Amino acid sequence: MKKLFLTLGFLGMMHFGFAQEITLEKIYSGYYRGKNIAGIASLKNGENYAVIERGGIAKYSYKTTEKVGNIVDGSFESYIFSDDESKILLQKESEPIYRHSFLGKFDVKDLTSGKIISLNNGNFVQEPKFSPNGKLVAYISDNNLFYQDLESGKITQITNDGKKNSVINGLGDWVYEEEFGHADFYQWNKGSDAIIFVRFDESQVPEMNMQMYNKSLYPTDYRFKYPKAGEKNSEVSAHLYQVNSGKTIHLDLAGFENYYIPQVFSTAKNDEVAIATSNRHQNKVEILKINTASGTVSKLLTETDQAWIDTDNLTLEFLEDNSFLWASERSGFRHLYWYDAKGKLNKQVTKGNWEITDYYGFNPKTKEVFLQTTEKGSINKVVSKFNISSGKSVLLSQAEGNNRADFSKNFQYFIETNSTAKKPFTYTLKDGNGKFVKELQNNDALLSKLNADNLVTKEFMMIPNEAGDQMNAYIMKPKDFDPNKKYPLFMFQYSGPGSQQVSNSWDGGNGLWFNHLVQKGYIVVCVDGRGTGYRGTKYKKVTYKNLGKYEIEDQIAAAKWLGNQSYIDKSRIGIFGWSYGGYMASLAMTKGADVFKAGIAVAPVTNWRYYDSIYTERFLQTPQENPEGYDQNSPTTFAKLLKGKFLLIHGTADDNVHFQNSMEFSEALIQNNKQFEFMAYPDKNHGIYGGQTRPQLYKKMTDFILENL
Repeated sequence: MKKLFLTLGFLGMMHFGFAQEITLEKIYSGYYRGKNIAGIASLKNGENYAVIERGGIAKYSYKTTEKVGNIVDGSFESYIFSDDESKILLQKESEPIYRHSFLGKFDVKDLTSGKIISLNNGNFVQEPKFSPNGKLVAYISDNNLFYQDLESGKITQITNDGKKNSVINGLGDWVYEEEFGHADFYQWNKGSDAIIFVRFDESQVPEMNMQMYNKSLYPTDYRFKYPKAGEKNSEVSAHLYQVNSGKTIHLDLAGFENYYIPQVFSTAKNDEVAIATSNRHQNKVEILKINTASGTVSKLLTETDQAWIDTDNLTLEFLEDNSFLWASERSGFRHLYWYDAKGKLNKQVTKGNWEITDYYGFNPKTKEVFLQTTEKGSINKVVSKFNISSGKSVLLSQAEGNNRADFSKNFQYFIETNSTAKKPFTYTLKDGNGKFVKELQNNDALLSKLNADNLVTKEFMMIPNEAGDQMNAYIMKPKDFDPNKKYPLFMFQYSGPGSQQVSNSWDGGNGLWFNHLVQKGYIVVCVDGRGTGYRGTKYKKVTYKNLGKYEIEDQIAAAKWLGNQSYIDKSRIGIFGWSYGGYMASLAMTKGADVFKAGIAVAPVTNWRYYDSIYTERFLQTPQENPEGYDQNSPTTFAKLLKGKFLLIHGTADDNVHFQNSMEFSEALIQNNKQFEFMAYPDKNHGIYGGQTRPQLYKKMTDFILENL
């Protein structure tokens, strides 16, 4: 279960006679729409970068920041250059499937000759990739792997056994895509003469069925393979395809962990590819090297953990000499380690009571690695460079807020994207040492609109829990806040393992809705309790095998602490959450029924037995091994405790957290004679959006709060 990023959908621009406040009408009219720079990518020379604009893929100079011209004219959703930048892969249209996967139509344009060739004869494909020499493009169609010769246009089919709900080649099944964070599971070798791919046999995986209404006389069935906790997963195998011979070799992984294959990596050598494999509990990961000439497999690294390894966030980078960088939490914080080509540890590159949160690249000339970290506090993310030999580090970004970087290929420049809780996104060009060059884009106009409408910004604070921790929190108070007055409290949280909601970053989604509620007289608070991320493994992994227990204890403790403050009316405390946050809101209204007067749970898990295998077992092991960890932290188990006003919301076509969860919880509430409100959104998935859906949803939730809190 990946964190659901809640953004408020926008309609087209409309004109209203707005009052000077943040209203739902303004939020959904596009009135608060901000500006960004899309598709930033450095060109190979390190002196220019490309972005997506209305007229095409534009080329800019880092040195002058001026537009040089268009690389390609037209309208495109995304693009990828070949390694030598002689060709560009252009995505013309797409149809989403699940969170990461989509069907797309792609053209390849030769930037020298101007020749354009359509992939798969103009039909939909998935996950296309240039070969490193730029002569071929591999892709997936109908669960089979293909490649196309860009000179002749010839299409070669690599696999033939792909079949819906049975066999998939080079593309993840539902649970792999959702929980390992990407859809592609194949990789070219650097020599462009071989592909390593993962084959998924999902024929024995239990099938999920959703009813789709679509205004049809008879609803249709949508069936897909979905392994729930403790159930059978796809049988995965790794295969080597050699281009010149057309031969496919089944790779022998019998001597290694091979229950999961979370990722396939390119390496620095022409005849090698690496894969990550894992056991079912995901507390042992092995990195294996595959020789693409012989098919031999050898182990490079084994990583173990007493709880779990974040298999959805593996960082592995091979350097020019085939030594490699690997991220690990073995010190108690996520840091970078440098190994030689044979897998022997050279040194720990980063150290401290902070974590690396993103990896940007390595400059072989200066021996510097470029990272995003929490060096300046767990609620901030900054960009720094570290010399892997000397250990010397330099802060490149601003020290506060959420900072990310898009570096030039030669690391002489980067575009910094910065936001804080008080200021929306600003794009700034800096040199490789962090020196300001030029502001490229700001959102001052948006901020002016919001300030004119009496924007309330977050104040950060710490709230104690009963274990002696100081939990990160933010609070939003009315502009005319009076400490002698009692205010109703509305709490928001997500609380999932390794997540973060209390962040010094701009929140243009729910943050605007919370402003609307604050202007109605509520205080809004968010607390990141135990189990959340960026504060080390002790804080994050205390929830192992007991998911939900400590998280809800911390939300209840925070609500009680806040209720004891002079300005909070402890008889009027509410809570809201979506997905994992909906699970927590459901627990709050049952286990915390004496504290919370009202709650809203959107798309909640109500028993982890109903959720997918990879995510759930990473934290709980299987229900067969740990039944109490499942049932004693399920709101369904405690439905009899419900006291307050409760609104349950779910989309009927939620492929992620199935509608079944809310149906089972509803039945438990009904059989315990509990009154509650329920809203179903026909044919809507986990995000619950489309057309007027989001405006209607947020109006319903707002009305519920106004009426019951």
